[in-house]
Amino acid sequence: MTTSVSSSPSATSATTTSTNTNPTVTYKATATATNTGLNDAAKAAGKLWFGTAADIPGTGEAQDPYYLAEFDNVHDFGEATPANIMKWMFVEPQQNVTNFTGGDEFLSVAKAAGKQVRCHNLVWKSELPNYITNPTTPWTNATLLAAMKNHIYQTVTHFGDNCYSWDVVNEALADNPAGAWDNSSIFYQVIGPEYFYQAFAEAERAVKDNNLSVKLYYNDYNIETAGAKATAAHDVLVGGLQARGIQIDGVGFESHFIVGESPSKAALQSNIQAFVDLGVEVVLTELDIRTTVPPTAALEAQQKLDYYNAVAGCVAVEKCVGIVVWDFDGMSPPSINPTTDLETHTNVTD
Repeated sequence: MTTSVSSSPSATSATTTSTNTNPTVTYKATATATNTGLNDAAKAAGKLWFGTAADIPGTGEAQDPYYLAEFDNVHDFGEATPANIMKWMFVEPQQNVTNFTGGDEFLSVAKAAGKQVRCHNLVWKSELPNYITNPTTPWTNATLLAAMKNHIYQTVTHFGDNCYSWDVVNEALADNPAGAWDNSSIFYQVIGPEYFYQAFAEAERAVKDNNLSVKLYYNDYNIETAGAKATAAHDVLVGGLQARGIQIDGVGFESHFIVGESPSKAALQSNIQAFVDLGVEVVLTELDIRTTVPPTAALEAQQKLDYYNAVAGCVAVEKCVGIVVWDFDGMSPPSINPTTDLETHTNVTD
């Protein structure tokens, strides 16, 4: 797909966000698609969308007209995921003091571009405010559980049906040993496994109290193919919620892969189907396929094949409803530096 882009902003506005206290200029550029794109192809294949994460506001993406032109191009991206701005450290930087400014701005940009939004995330071990990780008074089971529930309820209530779904709990499972609870999470350390089920129960309460249609997801990496971690997500997490009658609508396969080590189409398709058979939907939520640089022709060819297999594995299962890449390069001039997302995975194996 090719686009024509005006390098001059058509409009500017000064905004102040929770992640950047200095006014930022928001550029708007218009992309004109000359043929169909990724989102068009996904919808033609029966998916809801092909989407992307974006680190807006507070980063260079918000000031890059080249990036915004492609982000706004609904032919390529029909969905957007906030990479960081809806996480706990930004939304509730002080206990019982919420700041939804950045999340609201993200939604405004995404909705103006005609996109659905997967809201991300409510409970995770990282990107937490200091009062959670280093409390002045040590947490007890009861006090941390109350703080967690309050954060979930207030956040789901505020953003409401602007979210297609919420990643309620992010990455609750460990890689070593695979499928065990991640004991580096303060929520697990203080509350134990029950934090997971209570988080979903509270999200469900917010959905019901506010008559929302928001879907509730569990999101993780290294669950894309069969193995101990996928089995734990299937049986202990999704199965455990269902056994308690707690709402769980979908599972996010993060899909942080490595060139030449990515799953085959058949392996991915089979594992997606295993989760779908539980009655939930699946999304590839953070698809990226890392390679070494400088790239070679062979690596680039393998990367294309790996991306094909990932997308084709989802396309083959009806209730794999969409694919989201973990951001993209806006191909801006060298004077505009690319941003680095806070959420990274440096030890991901398949």
